[in-house]
Amino acid sequence: MHGPTACHVPSLADLFDRVIQHSARMHSLSNDLHSEFREELTEVILKLLMAWRDPLFQLHESMAHQQDFNSFSSNKALKMGDMVHELRKGVEKIAEKMRVLGMLGNSIPALSSREAMLPVSESEEAMSDYELLYCFRRDSNKVQNYLKILKCRIIPEHDC
Repeated sequence: MHGPTACHVPSLADLFDRVIQHSARMHSLSNDLHSEFREELTEVILKLLMAWRDPLFQLHESMAHQQDFNSFSSNKALKMGDMVHELRKGVEKIAEKMRVLGMLGNSIPALSSREAMLPVSESEEAMSDYELLYCFRRDSNKVQNYLKILKCRIIPEHDC
């Protein structure tokens, strides 16, 4: 207590306790946000991969029926679809391992056969093969970059 108003001046230990508690709350919030970011990024990757399943199959069908494309190009389109499927399965395995390790919650929905059976919209059917390839190239680059970011966030010893 000091002065005529008898104000209480906290001790140095009290001040340290307060800032340590504040720092702990800040760390907890940043930890929560970091976990949410991992989950959202993983979910975006899986949704992007799932979204390309039917359009790539349709691209293969379109190329197979057009004389402008040879069978080699048509087979590349089919191979891209297979690769997307395999990549999605791999990302799902990573997500499951992250769940087991407590890095992800159960908020990421399993993108199962129900979403795979969604009807293709008319806008997707109207998209030209060129536009489809352009969008796929852009999205596949996003998936690759998102996977790299996710790896760096989860496995920091890789000096990303």
